[in-house]
Amino acid sequence: MARRNDESEPQAREAREALQRLTDENALLRAALADARAQLGEAEAESGRDPLTELADTRKFRGELERVVSQASRHQIPAALISVDVDDLKAVNEGHGRVAGDAALRHVAKLLKNLIRSSDVAARNGGGAFSLLLDHLDADSALDTAERIARCVAGHPLDLGHTQVRLSATVSVASILPGDSVEEVLRRAARNRERVKEF
Repeated sequence: MARRNDESEPQAREAREALQRLTDENALLRAALADARAQLGEAEAESGRDPLTELADTRKFRGELERVVSQASRHQIPAALISVDVDDLKAVNEGHGRVAGDAALRHVAKLLKNLIRSSDVAARNGGGAFSLLLDHLDADSALDTAERIARCVAGHPLDLGHTQVRLSATVSVASILPGDSVEEVLRRAARNRERVKEF
């Protein structure tokens, strides 16, 4: 009986040591994963892309807006800032879950990207708010584009597999005129967005 205990004691010690090695390796792997996630977050932030929609993020949008405003003044060419707010995003999240809400944002982002020229900029400003920068575009053409965007969002429901969700968007336009500053354009865009939502 004593001999069996003598044999099982080294085995138990080896098992404990192996378990401790696995625990240590697991801790190292968790630390490496946390570090990789942090680096990925930093890389996404530096890329200027919204990780959900792959559109420009707010910081990149601001830089592009400065470029378009400067270009409009320098070349005396009008441009437009179109604001797109996805209506009832909260209802989609509550009725179908957060995954469906994210799918709705990706869906609208894809529609917007397909509706603009490759030289234009589409950005997600957070939540269900998007912005489009369209250079070389006069006020009438910008309004036509805004109406086309609203029709397109309404006419292309989100397919969730088991059901389709109709989306709508509130769209407003702010012209970018020669001599405008970035702050003037942003104020005009905010005023126009509120006016549209009042109706």
